Amino acid sequence: MLVPLMGALLLLSGAAVVACAVLIALLGRTRPRPAGRTLTAAAALLGCLAVAVYCGGWFSVSLGGPFPALCEDVNLSGAPLEGLRQEYWPLRNACLYADGSSVEHLPPSVNALVLGSAALAAATACAAVFTTRRARRTLVRAA
Repeated sequence: MLVPLMGALLLLSGAAVVACAVLIALLGRTRPRPAGRTLTAAAALLGCLAVAVYCGGWFSVSLGGPFPALCEDVNLSGAPLEGLRQEYWPLRNACLYADGSSVEHLPPSVNALVLGSAALAAATACAAVFTTRRARRTLVRAA
C-alpha cells in the first residue's frame, strides 16, 4: 500500500518542482516583482524538492536497490555478516558485522538535502508571510 502512495508523491512532487520553477521564472519577468509571491513559490519549490528527494531515498531503502548485493559476507577484519538494517527515517541502509562495525550505503547527503530543503522551505514561507503582511500594511497606509 505504501509503494503506490510514495510513487504518487514522487510523481506529484517532481511535477510540482517543475511547475514552481516555471512560475518563479514567470514572476521574475513581471514588473514590479511581487516579492511575497516569488517567496511563496520558492517555498513550495523547496518543500516539493524535499518530498521528492525523500521519496526517492525511500524507494532506494524499501525496494532494496543495490544494497544487499553490496554487503560482503566477511568484512576486512574477518568478521562475518550478521545482518542488514534498513531505516526509513533517517534514510539508511547498513550492513552489520559481528565485530560491531557497519557499512552504510545511502549517503548522509540525502538526509542533509531533505532536511536542508525542508528547513529552507519553512524559512522561505515565513519570509513570504512577513513580506506579504508588510506590503499590505504599506498599501493600507498609502490609501
